[in-house]
Amino acid sequence: MKSLLIKDTTTEERIEIVKNALNFGGADCEGIDMDDMYDDYIFGLKELAEINLEFSERHAGEIKADSTMDRPRGGYSIR
Repeated sequence: MKSLLIKDTTTEERIEIVKNALNFGGADCEGIDMDDMYDDYIFGLKELAEINLEFSERHAGEIKADSTMDRPRGGYSIR
């Protein structure tokens, strides 16, 4: 697998990486504009790991499992 680091990719490759990884077409995810979330990566300002860590720190504990969720082998899924 090719490196996803900024130093190893072009802007065009980073756009494709984000689109393919998130499989979105301009959609929002629980009020978060996913198009904007990864702009710093796309434009070479922050690595993916930095962006994901910042997101996790900001939103930790906001999503809770409840009775409408099952826990299959791979984690939680909504029925």
